[in-house]
Amino acid sequence: MTDPMTAPTSAPVSARTPPPPPAPTTPPAAARRARRRDRRVYLRSHPLLFALLAATRRRPVVRLGRTVLVHGTEAYREALTKVPLDRTAPGTTGGAAAELTDGGLLFDQDGAEHRNARRALAGGLDTAAQQRIRPHWQAVLAKRIPGLAAGEIELVALARELAGVTAAALTGAQSCPHRLAHAAAEVAAHAARDHLPGPRRRGPDAAAATVDAAARLAALLPDAPDARDARDAMVAVAAVNTTVAALPRAVAWCADAGLWPTVSETTAPRLAAELLRLTAPSPLLPRVAAADTTLAGHPVRAGDRLVLVARHAARAHRRGPADDPAATQAVFGAGPHACPGAGLARALLADLLLALAPHHPVVTRARVDRRSALPGYAELTVRRGRS
Repeated sequence: MTDPMTAPTSAPVSARTPPPPPAPTTPPAAARRARRRDRRVYLRSHPLLFALLAATRRRPVVRLGRTVLVHGTEAYREALTKVPLDRTAPGTTGGAAAELTDGGLLFDQDGAEHRNARRALAGGLDTAAQQRIRPHWQAVLAKRIPGLAAGEIELVALARELAGVTAAALTGAQSCPHRLAHAAAEVAAHAARDHLPGPRRRGPDAAAATVDAAARLAALLPDAPDARDARDAMVAVAAVNTTVAALPRAVAWCADAGLWPTVSETTAPRLAAELLRLTAPSPLLPRVAAADTTLAGHPVRAGDRLVLVARHAARAHRRGPADDPAATQAVFGAGPHACPGAGLARALLADLLLALAPHHPVVTRARVDRRSALPGYAELTVRRGRS
C-alpha cells in the first residue's frame, strides 16, 4: 500500500504496471465532461494548493523558498529513487507514522530495514493475497450492485464498505467494516493537515485529536506482540483512504466519458490502470531531502521540502492516454518507494467496473468532500442508464 497522500486499491492483476491501454473511443465532448467533473474534485477540496500546482505545472522542477515542487515524470522518479530522503521529517508520511506509533513502519525506515519491511508487506499483497481477499469485496458487490435495477446507489458508501472489508481481510480485524473504514479515514484526515503545504493546526488540542483518532483505529485492529499492530494501522489507513477516494472518481469518469460499452473481462484490468492514472487519487507525495544533492539539474539542499506531484508525473492533466509506462506507474510511486498494493487496487477497481458495466450507470448527484485526506467525493449517486 501507499501512504494516504499517495495511491495503494475479473482475475487478480499483477502489481507490475500493465502496458498502457489503447485509447478508448470516447467522443471529445464526453472526454471533456469527464475531465471537468474530476478537476472540480481537486479545485473544491484544496483550491489554493491545486491552483498553485496548476500554475507551475509546465516546469519539471520549481523552487518556492525551501519548497521544491516536482512535476515532471523523470524528475519525480529521480526524487524517489536517487535523492536521499529524511524518512521521519515533520510533515511527511514517515514523520506522521513515527508520531502516531512507535515507529518501525515502512514509511519511516531506510536501507535494509525498509527493504525487509516492504518485502514482508508485499508478501501480504501478492496474487495469492488477492485471491484470498477478492471474495470479500465480491460479496459486497453481489449484495449492493443489484440495487441499480430498481433505484440508485451511493458510490461513496459502497466504496467505504469495500474498503472496510478489504482492510479487515488484510489485517485480520473482526471489527465492523464500516467502523474500521470510518476510523481509518479520521486518522488520515488529521494527518493530512501536516502533509499538505500551507497553514497547519497548532497546539495541544490538535495533537490530542490526532492521537485520539489513532487510538480509536488501533482499538479496532487485532492485538499483536510486535510492530505488526502499527503496520496493520498503516495498511488500514492506506487501503481505506485510497479506495474511498479512487473508486467513486473512476466510476464518475467512466460514466461521463461513456466508457461502459468498452468494459469486459479482457479490458477491465487495463481500463482500471488507465482510470487510476487519469484520476491520480493520491496526487501528492510530501518528502524532505536528507542531504544536499541535485534533482533534474536543480540544486536541492538538506531540509528542503519536496512536493512530488504524482498527478502531473502521471500526466493526468493532459489529454489523451499516456504512452509511457512510467506515467501509468507514477500514481503508485517508483522504485523502492513504489506501492506494493498497486495490483490489489487495480483488481478491486476492475471488479467494480465489471459489476457496474451492465447497468451503464449515470451520475445523478455529486458533492466534493472538503475535509478528507485525499481529493474525493462526499457523495456520488448513480442510477441505471440506457444500455
